[in-house]
Amino acid sequence: MQIYLDNAATTKMSKAAIQSMLPYMDEIYGNPSSLHSAGQKANEALNGARQRIANLLGCEAREITFTSGGSEADNQAIISAARLGEKKGKKHIISTAFEHHAVLHTLKRLEKEGFEITLLDVHENGIVLPEQVAEAIRPDTCLVTVMYANNEIGTIQPIKKIGEICREKGVIFHTDAVQAAGHLHIDVKEQNIDMLSLSAHKFHGPKGIGVLYVKKGIPLTTLIEGGAQERGKRAGTENIPAIMGMTAAFEEACKHIDENTKKLSALRNMLISGLSEIPHSILNGDAENRLPGNVNFCFEGIEGESLLLLLDDEGICASSGSACTSGSLDPSHVLLAIGRVHDIAHGSLRLSLSEENTQEEIEYTINAVKEVVAYLRSISPIWRDLVNGKKEFIIK
Repeated sequence: MQIYLDNAATTKMSKAAIQSMLPYMDEIYGNPSSLHSAGQKANEALNGARQRIANLLGCEAREITFTSGGSEADNQAIISAARLGEKKGKKHIISTAFEHHAVLHTLKRLEKEGFEITLLDVHENGIVLPEQVAEAIRPDTCLVTVMYANNEIGTIQPIKKIGEICREKGVIFHTDAVQAAGHLHIDVKEQNIDMLSLSAHKFHGPKGIGVLYVKKGIPLTTLIEGGAQERGKRAGTENIPAIMGMTAAFEEACKHIDENTKKLSALRNMLISGLSEIPHSILNGDAENRLPGNVNFCFEGIEGESLLLLLDDEGICASSGSACTSGSLDPSHVLLAIGRVHDIAHGSLRLSLSEENTQEEIEYTINAVKEVVAYLRSISPIWRDLVNGKKEFIIK
């Protein structure tokens, strides 16, 4: 038996996505830039997909650029806003301390080029306050970039209010919506979003394909030079099969958001309740204002890596944080940002659900985690010192 609880890292492709891709790998395989009939059939599909994605986000088709995924979309959005600001003498960017590394590393690169970066502190509940953004904006601020929902602890940010503040101040607002798309309702106009990134493989679409929404009037800086694809702003022959798979998956996910949220929230709350029974454990992030399928815990006295390996032996696929940094021995920057100390952050577990998970799987997982944590603590000298009073418990 395998129980897959690492959907924040990637999801299983839906049947709808797979079926929608097949014709474009066999029958309609032309290059959409070609003028012959085979190419124009592919181009028609491309234009149709762009409009369908735009409909789901509440924007115009010309505001959609297809990318290789969320990381590229984040890079292009941030660099484009920075270059625009630079031309106007504005070189200050605001973000948060717990963004995805696609954002943080891009900001670090810009910092080396003379941009000033303000990373807002995150409260223990994992939520950034709009007032923090308002207070941080300066006359030379060219961009605010705040993720819609955190990829590790799942907390949902007040995107609409932050966007409203940016709109009033005349500052471009970008949100990394990779974890939110397909799981939370998005309307870029209603939520005051100027730029948005998403990635197909987070909502049962194929890997290697994503979207960057950019409000008309904001010029894009080209990252990949070459041909004139994507209105000359993203060179390279478009991956039509992946684009069609993403579009089908996104439509299906958005259609079923409400029913999936109801089911996943119930399973999530059941999981949180069960794991909270483990002594000296703590939920990371707000208990309610989080993605419906996200659960993230820290357990004192154990190492997260050992926990993951033993859970895998029990048939449970989980993670200790972002899949992009799973090979790192450093504690999660997200957990450090919300105030977890290094020793506690090392003992983290992220369980991310999909609508395919069942109540029986959650019950099994709760029991397995309890048993594995108890076993790891029984062989831990650190735990022995805590129990014997030689060290004080951090998680009470």
